[in-house]
Amino acid sequence: MQEDPVMMVNKAGNTPLHEAVKHRWNKLALRLLEKEPTCAHTPNNEMQTPLHMAAREGLADVVAKILEQPWVPGHDEFNAASSGTALHQAVLGGHTKVVETLLAKKKPQLMIDQKDSNGNTALHFAAQKNDAHMVRTLLKHKEDLAHGRNNAEQSALHVAANYGSTKAAKELLRHCPDAAEMLDKEDRNALHIAVISGKVDALKCLLQHVRPAEVVNRRDNFGDTPLHLAAKRSRIKSALMLLKDRRVDPCLLNEAGQSARSIVEERVADGEMDTYLVYLWKELKKSEASRCKNQKLPLVATYQSLRSRRATSGNDEYFELSVETYTLVATLIATVTFAATFTMPGGYNQTSGTAIHADRAAFKIFVVSNTVAMCSSIVVVFCFIWAWRDPVKFKLDQLKWGHRLTVVACLAMIVSLMTSVYLTVLPSARWPAYLVIAIGACTPAVVVLILGKEVIYVPL
Repeated sequence: MQEDPVMMVNKAGNTPLHEAVKHRWNKLALRLLEKEPTCAHTPNNEMQTPLHMAAREGLADVVAKILEQPWVPGHDEFNAASSGTALHQAVLGGHTKVVETLLAKKKPQLMIDQKDSNGNTALHFAAQKNDAHMVRTLLKHKEDLAHGRNNAEQSALHVAANYGSTKAAKELLRHCPDAAEMLDKEDRNALHIAVISGKVDALKCLLQHVRPAEVVNRRDNFGDTPLHLAAKRSRIKSALMLLKDRRVDPCLLNEAGQSARSIVEERVADGEMDTYLVYLWKELKKSEASRCKNQKLPLVATYQSLRSRRATSGNDEYFELSVETYTLVATLIATVTFAATFTMPGGYNQTSGTAIHADRAAFKIFVVSNTVAMCSSIVVVFCFIWAWRDPVKFKLDQLKWGHRLTVVACLAMIVSLMTSVYLTVLPSARWPAYLVIAIGACTPAVVVLILGKEVIYVPL
């Protein structure tokens, strides 16, 4: 008996319906379903059915057509694919309409709490993708889905913290605030995971939306709080953010009897020291001094002992490169602005020797901005000349000001450019002058758009 062409498979195990869905041929897929509805549940070599693939591709009409047909799955058939069910695939693709179609049918093979081979529910996938709308849709159908755990005992909030999914985390906490108290197999909550993964935005989000101090200071299997982990893993920004939160207790000791400050000092003794870690040590030491009075803590090392044990590190190489870059940029700005002083826009009056445009407002703006650029860059050059005397102290106290003054000098140079063009070009050609001014005005906005608020900070 000849095999039905609709059910024939290629080397990948794909039927014609698989291929139609794979290439998003919507009309062809619908016609094949009319011919043979049962082929919608035929798995290929990767154990994916056309329903899986249609859900992933967002083919809502095809999914709806497949679900119209009655079907009772075999044992674990809907869980055979390592990528999970069709619902997992729809969530992964971000196809809300397909998800709502699947959930509306309420068939046994589409149960909302089904897991993939790693134990992840569809909500775990939504948290990973930072899809707040998808999280809201899933929790609307089953709110306690937020308490589901994967094979690592992680909830969806753990996954959101690991991937830095702040929108998903907010939505999860809004529906299930107690999700912040859930622990994985190492007794770590979402704050621990955010610190370990280095997702500062996720940590900030959690600190803003989690209230109990017990959660913020929760100890894991080793007695480490999120602050301990930040110190162990050199998560400088995370540690500083935790220290700013008054709920975070810097006096707590882990099972080894260490505070976050003593962990940093131990790393120094092991030769893992870099200057940014010194900055963290100073802040931890300061925090302990103000909040841990009359408490028994490990002995505090002195700054000189830390410095004597300091070893060369990757961050020191980064620092050396930063010093050279800042010095070069500042020198170039100083040179250019100094030259501009003697080549005033429009030139000089041959009789009086004064600038031709001296009485115009734009000229006055040019003079002030040019002076700001030159003086700021000179300050940066002199500061970085002395950087080599004590790189540690310079990094902690003066590097950020050198960075900010360089930013000020660059902004002042842009203003000088715009006013200079305005004075010299505008009288004879308006549109080039206005175009240059527009480009100059947009330059800072483009930089901020690319770098965000980090543009005013030296990366730690």
